[in-house]
Amino acid sequence: MTNWTEDDIGDLTGETIVVTGANSGLGLESTRALVEHGALVIAACRDLAKGQACTLLRGSGSVDLRELDLADLGSVERFADGVLADYPQLSVLMNNAGVMALPQGETADGFERQFGTNHLGHFALTGRLLPALLAAPAARVVTTSSGAHKMGKMNFEDLQSRQHYRRWSVYGQSKLANLLFTLELQARLSGIGAAAIAVAAHPGFSNTNLQSGHAKATGSRIEESINGVVNRVVSQSAQMGALPQLYAATSPAVRGGEYIGPDGFLEMRGYPTVVQPNGRGKDTVDAARLWAESVRLTGVDYAELDSVSK
Repeated sequence: MTNWTEDDIGDLTGETIVVTGANSGLGLESTRALVEHGALVIAACRDLAKGQACTLLRGSGSVDLRELDLADLGSVERFADGVLADYPQLSVLMNNAGVMALPQGETADGFERQFGTNHLGHFALTGRLLPALLAAPAARVVTTSSGAHKMGKMNFEDLQSRQHYRRWSVYGQSKLANLLFTLELQARLSGIGAAAIAVAAHPGFSNTNLQSGHAKATGSRIEESINGVVNRVVSQSAQMGALPQLYAATSPAVRGGEYIGPDGFLEMRGYPTVVQPNGRGKDTVDAARLWAESVRLTGVDYAELDSVSK
């Protein structure tokens, strides 16, 4: 592909798309582009006051703002129930929201905060919305990972990082989990002959509140200052960072199981292209094990895919 931009998105009139974390950064840029091209975007936001930014977007599409806290499985269930009641089909689920390199903490359900939000919350959400995704002609589940997955390793003996907590390693594990989830989901969708596909994407180094938020959360003025300088010098805009997930969500050229990222040096910036995860991101054994653990932890069993045997 050559310098694909949001101008290459086709007419999305009649398409219903869920975007998590739609109120800022990559989520807001993705929502804006999708609405401009005619989609009805269900903007899933933890903070409805901040989510009002989505309602100001203008285009031939529209926005349905709804509350979703991925760090609370009860909130995930309520959100999914509401969406299923109102929308029998979903064209795309964009699992975009996330937290990065935060101090140790827990979700409402007692999971480690980064793994619980970035992976388990989206795992539960996807499973609960699966009926509407499978009902669509050719739906897509697009999950946002990160180049930081290369720092991660699935520690199945301590998935909640209670024995050892290193915030960047834990973040890397959560982003590796996003890739393994995509790998296993695609295998299961293919196994039942579904038209729906699972795709992963990453934004490179993009200037968003995710980058600044982790430094503020540590309370370190030095880290916050360094992060600000690096953002200004190295990062690309949130609009450019959103292109890989927009490409994954809308391009006819995308295939199930692909991983889309920037085409520039070290995948830090640039236009969307197919990239490759590291070896751990392709580990089918770990993918199946993570799936089983995620079902156990969330109670969401993906019954529609039960015919797939592993």
